[in-house]
Amino acid sequence: MKFDDKIPIYYQIKSYIYREIIVGELAPGDKLPAVRQLAVDLTVNVNTVQRALGELISEKIIEPQRGKGNFVTEDREIIEKLKKMLITEQLQELYENLYQLNVTDDEIVTYLQTYIKERKQVQS
Repeated sequence: MKFDDKIPIYYQIKSYIYREIIVGELAPGDKLPAVRQLAVDLTVNVNTVQRALGELISEKIIEPQRGKGNFVTEDREIIEKLKKMLITEQLQELYENLYQLNVTDDEIVTYLQTYIKERKQVQS
C-alpha cells in the first residue's frame, strides 16, 4: 500500500479496509489478519494498525472476538451505511472540484451522463 503523506496513515488504513469490505474482498464475517500481520503487510507500526482497528471497532465495522481476532461485521445495514458514506464522500469531492471550475449543477449531471454513456461504449 502506498501512503499519502498529507493524510494520517491510520486513516488511510481505515479507508483501505472500508474499500476491501465494500468491494467484497472482505466479506461479512471474514476474519481480518492479525494486527502484527497487517503491520508487516502494510509496512507500518503496530500501534498505527491498532489505532485504525480501534476506530473500526468503535464504528462497529469490525467486531473483536476475544482470543479469535477481529471480524467484519455481519450486519448488512452497517455495511450498506458504510457504502453510502463512501459514495457520498466521492460525490462531494467530485461536486466541489467541478463547482470550482464554474460548472453548474445541470452541467454536472449532463457531463456525468455523457461520461457514463461513453464509458459503456468503450467497455462493449
